[in-house]
Amino acid sequence: MQSSNHRLRDMEQHHPLLSAGSDVESGSLAAGVMVGGPHTGHAVGNRTLWFIQDSCGMVCATITWFLVLYAEFVVNFVMLLPSKNFWYSLLNGAAFNSLAVLALASHLRTMLTDPGAVPKGNATKEYMESLQLKPGEVIYKCPKCCSIKPERAHHCSICKRCIRKMDHHCPWVNNCVGEKNQRFFVLFTMYIALISAHALALSGMHFFSCIKVQWNECSDFSPGVSVLLLIFLCLEAILFLTFTAVMFGTQIHSICNDETEIERLKNEKPTWERRMRWDGMKSVFGGPPSLLWCNPFTGLRLRRLLLLTQGRRSGSEFSV
Repeated sequence: MQSSNHRLRDMEQHHPLLSAGSDVESGSLAAGVMVGGPHTGHAVGNRTLWFIQDSCGMVCATITWFLVLYAEFVVNFVMLLPSKNFWYSLLNGAAFNSLAVLALASHLRTMLTDPGAVPKGNATKEYMESLQLKPGEVIYKCPKCCSIKPERAHHCSICKRCIRKMDHHCPWVNNCVGEKNQRFFVLFTMYIALISAHALALSGMHFFSCIKVQWNECSDFSPGVSVLLLIFLCLEAILFLTFTAVMFGTQIHSICNDETEIERLKNEKPTWERRMRWDGMKSVFGGPPSLLWCNPFTGLRLRRLLLLTQGRRSGSEFSV
């Protein structure tokens, strides 16, 4: 954490610490707690498995998975498998299912990745003294989670933490979108938009082909059931395509302008050195442009994930 120039623009929510003599306010720690510690898993040290226990967020995340799996069911069992064209079914099935897997993987990475939470309760006298602040330097403490807030961090009332470069809290991924998981959120919106467009195209072709012949020959389901399943899929695809395409464009615009959605809505004047266009994209996705930018599995280690899940405990977040 930087030890100087911690200037925050939303002044009404933060209290300045002009000296290193401020103690943590009693009773002001957030309700959510980290459980476990560096001694619970030797191989992973103090790595954390992040999960927010918010009822609304968990319901929305479950609905997201249900709708994607519903689209998988309709595309595979109503449209592709009954098709008499083997190559049509094989190619479209491989493309759609691959995109669906990437979308769900991106959703999981967004939901289970720490978005950039500031250590909770670090605004102690000892820590302040360790910063070795110069006379006149000003830093700020969040009164809600008792943490020293770095520049561009904002407090999330749902995560109960201050999040670095917080863009917004998205209930559909049950997490904040911040410095460390924005990449996965962008991939999630992109892949959902792609499978929605693909589902719409397949539905249109299926309707057109079934009009020429008997509906009984187009699907293993009855004509009425098939039509209802396809209509609901089209409505879902149109809604998802519209929403995720807009979110994808908004996120890319924010990254290229190095400005979060909160900063844009508050019309905050930048006090940081902006990373424009490709520099912003490289900072979010990591490294020069490559196919790895589109890979939600980058940096994922199965052994570490298994150790993390074995060390889970109850609480608003899990960690080991």
